[in-house]
This record gives sequence, C-alpha cells and structure tokens, in this order.
Amino acid sequence: MPNPVCHFEISGKDYKKTIGFYKDLFDWEISEHAGMPYGMVAAGAEKDAIGGGISPVQEGTPPSLTFYVMVDDLQAYLDKAGKLGGKTVVPPTPIPGIGSFAMFADLDGNVVGLYKGKE
Repeated sequence: MPNPVCHFEISGKDYKKTIGFYKDLFDWEISEHAGMPYGMVAAGAEKDAIGGGISPVQEGTPPSLTFYVMVDDLQAYLDKAGKLGGKTVVPPTPIPGIGSFAMFADLDGNVVGLYKGKE
C-alpha cells in the first residue's frame, strides 16, 4: 500500500499576511498555537483532505511549500532516499505529544517531509 501525503506546510515572509491570504482564499479554518508562530490549518481534513500549517520563514531561507508523507520508519526512508540519490536535511526529530518527523532533499533539491505518528 502506498504511503499517503498527510500534512503540508507553507512558510511566508509575513506570517500574518500569509495566514490571511490562505484563510480568505480558501475559507480555511486556521488556529494559531499559543506561544509560537504556527497556524494549524484544518482545510477540510476531517472529510477528504489533509490538514497543514502556516509558519514564518526561517532566518536565511526562502518561503517554501513542503508536503509530508506518512511512513512507519523515518530512518529507513531517509536511508532509502539516500541510496536513490537524495540527501537527509533533518534527521528523525520528535514532536512532543504528536509523533516525529524528518526531511530529505530529492535529486533536484526539493525538500520533502516524512512523518510518523506517536506510538
């Protein structure tokens, strides 16, 4: 069975404007986390769509759009990506209370996220 795309992230130069743009454009429900600039996007995830997040651009990086693929073993998929010519960008990293993630760059430098739910 193929691994599903389970989450997306959009980063923008002006975090509040980026949230407003997508909220107004698609009527997305976006709730901000207390204490950190990250908006969780429902985007109909309870029906037939995936949810996501909107964040400010990290210092020294351009705005980006990343999708995350659900896998059962983060390191195994990073290793597989490496054997196919990809490169690890972020090693397996816990997200407290949620699960863990990792990221790799494909052959053209596109960054793809991997996600594993908490056990």
